[in-house]
Amino acid sequence: MAKKISSGTAHQLPEDLKRAIMADKVVLKKWNDITPLARNEWICWTISVKQDETRRDHVKRVVSELKEGMRRPCCWSGCIHRKDKPMNASQKWILSKRAKSK
Repeated sequence: MAKKISSGTAHQLPEDLKRAIMADKVVLKKWNDITPLARNEWICWTISVKQDETRRDHVKRVVSELKEGMRRPCCWSGCIHRKDKPMNASQKWILSKRAKSK
């Protein structure tokens, strides 16, 4: 029987994160139990980093933090890619800082 894994709202589940989630039955169950918006937050938090090492760390943290009962990434401003709501002031500020550093 194939394992079913759900994705996010604005993002599709990347292969590295998918493999990590599917490797652990407890994590897979918790992943499928959170809302599509919560899954989207985890995916965006994981793919929004620039360095491969940081991304690998985020993938590991998704697994461990889901096991700990967290339902969304902590201390993160949220997905800037969603089209169903306007960006908040924190997201706009972060984007303006990124634009100035380029």
